[in-house]
Amino acid sequence: MLTRGKLAVATVIATVVFFSAAAIVPGQTTTTYKAPRTADGKPNLNGIWQAMNTANWNIEAHQAAMGPITELGAAGSIPAGTGIVEGGEIPYKPEALAKRRENAANYLKLDPEIRCYLPGVPRAMYQPFPFQIIQSPKHIMFVHEFAGAVRTVYMTDHVEAPFDSWMGWSNGKWEGETLVIDTTGFNGKTWFDRAGNFASKSLHVIERISARSPETLNYEATIEDPETFTKPWKISMPLYRRVEKNAQITEFRCVEFSEDVIYGHLAKPGIKK
Repeated sequence: MLTRGKLAVATVIATVVFFSAAAIVPGQTTTTYKAPRTADGKPNLNGIWQAMNTANWNIEAHQAAMGPITELGAAGSIPAGTGIVEGGEIPYKPEALAKRRENAANYLKLDPEIRCYLPGVPRAMYQPFPFQIIQSPKHIMFVHEFAGAVRTVYMTDHVEAPFDSWMGWSNGKWEGETLVIDTTGFNGKTWFDRAGNFASKSLHVIERISARSPETLNYEATIEDPETFTKPWKISMPLYRRVEKNAQITEFRCVEFSEDVIYGHLAKPGIKK
């Protein structure tokens, strides 16, 4: 039979155990996970992955709102999101913040996604489309469904970006369990989302990707651009493995969907689109 003192101790222990168990979020790993290895002994990140958030609408926290095309009603509305920017707000310079507002006000005319231009980095990682990681010792490929975008990460023979491009030039290395990707050489035309967040040609993105469980990755990216921001800032989010039996990257070659938007003004009068 428990004495009053022993009963009190047992109650405290039970309370600690209860609240410790309650603090574990479903799906959260409670120990440091170590991914399976590839043939060369590196963490195996191969697979088809997808973000599950609303960052493509706005990487900052935002409320649900009416979309830019009122005729679409609820189907074209903007879903709310808690954001992926650590610290809450992007540290824009005053003139860049004014440009962001101008972008947002003219979203239908200016967002490169509407014209099927390549999404850039890091936007390609959280568009509402899956992407595939294909690993080898010398190269890691990111194959994206949107616009057929492909990014090559060079794991050896690192060089500076030989030219500017939508997706930039990526050099990679391993730091233990983490893939670190350093990307520069952007063309200054990409956006981070549909809210008009943007960067200049001076954009420099350092991504860190590691496995947190067999079916999830940790993703974070540090973003630097002294022309646009007052200091570096970071985004972070999980990525989820597509586990259905027939998971694959399908085609979304959207150029044909954008022809009227891009070239409609060149059509001769009287010609039906």
